[in-house]
Amino acid sequence: MNDVFQMPAWTMIPFAIMLLAIAIAPMVAEKWWESNRNKLIVSCLLGIPVAVYMLVQGLSHELVHTIFFDYVPFIILLLALFVITGGIHLSGDIKAKPWVNTTFLAIGFVLASIMGTTGAAMLLIRPLLTTNQQRKYTVHTVLFFIALVANCGGLMTPLGDPPLFMLFLRGAAFTWFATLWKEWLFTGVILLITYFLVDTYYYSKEHWTALSADSREQVPLRLTGSINFVWLIGIVCSVAFLNAGTIPAMGEEHAPLYLKYLREIVMVVFMVLSLVTTKKKVRYEDNKFTWAPILEVAALFIGIFTTMAPALIFLEQNASSLGLDAPWQFYYATGLLSSFLDNTPTAVAFWSMATGLPDSLQAMASGLLENGDGVVNGVTFVARIPEIILKAISIGAVFFGAMTYIGNGPNFMVKAIAEENHIKMPSFFGYMIRFSLICLLPVYILVHLIFL
Repeated sequence: MNDVFQMPAWTMIPFAIMLLAIAIAPMVAEKWWESNRNKLIVSCLLGIPVAVYMLVQGLSHELVHTIFFDYVPFIILLLALFVITGGIHLSGDIKAKPWVNTTFLAIGFVLASIMGTTGAAMLLIRPLLTTNQQRKYTVHTVLFFIALVANCGGLMTPLGDPPLFMLFLRGAAFTWFATLWKEWLFTGVILLITYFLVDTYYYSKEHWTALSADSREQVPLRLTGSINFVWLIGIVCSVAFLNAGTIPAMGEEHAPLYLKYLREIVMVVFMVLSLVTTKKKVRYEDNKFTWAPILEVAALFIGIFTTMAPALIFLEQNASSLGLDAPWQFYYATGLLSSFLDNTPTAVAFWSMATGLPDSLQAMASGLLENGDGVVNGVTFVARIPEIILKAISIGAVFFGAMTYIGNGPNFMVKAIAEENHIKMPSFFGYMIRFSLICLLPVYILVHLIFL
């Protein structure tokens, strides 16, 4: 980074506008915002002036790094996971007893860290709704599905949720995220037990005719497109092993382009194999696969990453004066913004802020850290920041993404599919009042009190 130039605070305004547009536009200009072209227009209107400003200020290196070594790997990973999981279809209609529904959610909770929250949610939401189609009371099942499968389950690997992949790109080891298993397991068990009790209550309220129909109208579960699990394993191995930690030459400044992007090249190969080996019926008819969701992500995040670049520099330069230094502060600050904005740039912003804290700066200056990891003055550092703060940021970004419909991408997708199946979902604020504030927030507070 340019050590002389001090980034002014006003350069964060485009980033703030970009995030507010994502949060507010779907509510105030729904039809206009549905167009991916309009999303790209907004990204360009906000991002291009920022890019020009950074070039004029001699910050081309930071801009290039943000676009080519953050955005490109990020979008290729999401694209590969989107395509591969889009080739796996689970169908069937089994008896919708509370233990069956709880098992569905538990399986999704585990799969979320393996195939991503979006992949796990899209794989399981339709068969779960089909299984419960004869029941009257189903809203609570979708709400807990959003929390467990579309959010909290993704904590254990950088594949689980986009903010974790961005922290992985900033130096956190692939296996480091598995150290969060206690927080992951605690949250999962509490929410699954709560769901089982709630679903048992609603099951007892179902009319006997609904339960009789549920017993009669059963179709065995059937999995098609299973070859894609092979390509999914390939993606996991690519992220875990094709990086500068295992292949140092990939991190060298003057490494050939094909070596710098070896991981992304391999992921694209697995994506192509998925397209070739999956029957079109499975992907396009059974799963109703379209390219629109990933195009939406690509259009939005080119604007997010570009406008985020000066904001990250400002946060790093001014971290010590912004008043955040305790793990619980990072946990709730990351969580609050992840609830109402997108959790990926939120996690990156607070990581950047943590790198500018006095402890982080002193640790890096000591020369005792290897690739940003190590122990200095009794404090363990991971990815250039104290490990406990990295934990707080990771957990806050992933868990609090479930606090609103807009906290994480899969939330709205699950809501839309549920409404397609004639389930009357709560409004934006109804979701918070009826579910997240009373069911999720107390659990998240316990996570803070016990683990942070």
